[in-house]
Amino acid sequence: MRYFRVMMFGLGFALGACGQGTPPFSNPSEDSLDGISSTLPSDDLTATDPFDEGQNSLAYFQQNVGDRVLFPVDQSALTAEARAILTEQAAYLIRNSGFTALIEGHADERGTRDYNLALGARRAAAARDFLVSNGVSADRLRTVSYGKERPIEICSQERCYAQNRRAVTVLIAVQTGL
Repeated sequence: MRYFRVMMFGLGFALGACGQGTPPFSNPSEDSLDGISSTLPSDDLTATDPFDEGQNSLAYFQQNVGDRVLFPVDQSALTAEARAILTEQAAYLIRNSGFTALIEGHADERGTRDYNLALGARRAAAARDFLVSNGVSADRLRTVSYGKERPIEICSQERCYAQNRRAVTVLIAVQTGL
């Protein structure tokens, strides 16, 4: 019975609070915030809007720039094709300061778990180092290795192995004003 009364009180309190104050997604006036408005996100989208449809969008990055580079067997050295893609990624990141990036290193299923984690780490580091050498601030980039744990193709053929030997640049929108 006591539990029921506590639940009813909580429900009544919650319903009573719904009718007061500012709706959850409106912009209250600065006067009502007593000087704390500087901690709220601004409506100024001068930084990149990740949902934009243009050349600053995540979709544009994935489809036109390319979010991944591939590696030969047991290697972490960048190919000419990988360098070309990473050059485009660097230009995109420099143009769009509203993003940071997580660079994931991956390997195919052959080899031990430890070997593939180390290889994935070297691949992610190679991509990060190239982006930094092309003008992207190192503090905007992080790396992680998944080794062989996150394959995108599962089969025991070279075409699948080749797709799994990769470094993927995952963009993360920076929250400004918080």
